[in-house]
Parts: sequence; structure tokens; C-alpha cells
Amino acid sequence: MTPTASGATGSSSSVPDAGTDGIARKLLARRLRRFLVVVALLGLAADQITKVLAVALLTPGEPVPVVGDVLQLVLLRNPGAAFSFATGATWIFTIIATVVVAAVLRVSRKLGSRGWALALGLLLAGATGNLVDRLVRAPGFARGHVVDFLALPNWPVFNVADSMICTAAGLIVILALRGVEIDGRRATRSARR
Repeated sequence: MTPTASGATGSSSSVPDAGTDGIARKLLARRLRRFLVVVALLGLAADQITKVLAVALLTPGEPVPVVGDVLQLVLLRNPGAAFSFATGATWIFTIIATVVVAAVLRVSRKLGSRGWALALGLLLAGATGNLVDRLVRAPGFARGHVVDFLALPNWPVFNVADSMICTAAGLIVILALRGVEIDGRRATRSARR
């Protein structure tokens, strides 16, 4: 037994006490939030730079082959959601994107997993990238059309933000199937059923 800071005797085991564990968890969460923000900022920059280049260099509706027919660049302006769904409801998607951004920022306080930090960073980047288009592009504030320019065979034209959202969704499914919770803990088998 060794004396503690208060003078009492305690065990000298290497098991951290609850206070030390709580501090370590907070430091990890802070590091993971920084990682999430870096991923989100880099993703947002990539999305916005590629959209600016697409608008500046591509003629609307004219395909430019990059890898034959497998990947083409085609500039389109999408007033709706994915697959040009609900083209008359741009303002609804503006609200949804704003809610997603707020939810990701709120949930990020509980981060304890690098996988979740990556997934949420990509989701934040994608949602913010398309939200920026809806807020600042024509025809007007909160009604802007999203710039899409990547075309694959038999698939709707999309952008970098859409790719990040889909990648985030895939990562979230994998993390959920593996039982990894946002705080980094593993769900028990009975909790996953």
C-alpha cells in the first residue's frame, strides 16, 4: 500500500482511477474532434474547388471523357436531391442539410472512435459542400442548384460532396455492423440484435 495525495493509503496498482480515465477520454474526444474538423475542412475544400473548376472549364451538358465511357465530366445543375429527386423542394434540402450539419457537430462531442470521426467528418464535408451550393448559387439564397459533374455509366451525375456522403454512409454501416459505438465502445452481441 502506498500513501495517496490525501495521505491515505491506497493500492499501487496500475489501474487508473475514474478521474484519470475521464480525463483521458476527454483528451481523446478532443483529438478526434480535431481530426473530424480537418477531414471536414479538407473535404469541403476539395468539393468547392472541384465545383469552381467544373463551372469554369466545362460546358453544361457536354460530356468530357476522362477514362473512356467509364468516367466522364458533365456539368449539370441539380435543384433537387440525389438522382434529381424532388426538384421543386430545394428549400427543404437546405433545411435538411443544415440539420445534418448541426447534428454531426452535436454528436461529435461524444467521439471515442477514429472510424466514427472519419465517417462524421466526411458526412459533415459532404453535407456542408452541397449546403454551400444551395445557399450561394443561382437562382438564389436557400434555393441554389447543386453543381454536379462526375458521370459514371448507368448512374446519375454527382459531385465530390455526394461521394463523401456515400462513403460516410458506408463507413457508418460497417461501424454499426462491427458494433463500434460513437464513443468507441463495443456494443454487446445482445445489444446489436
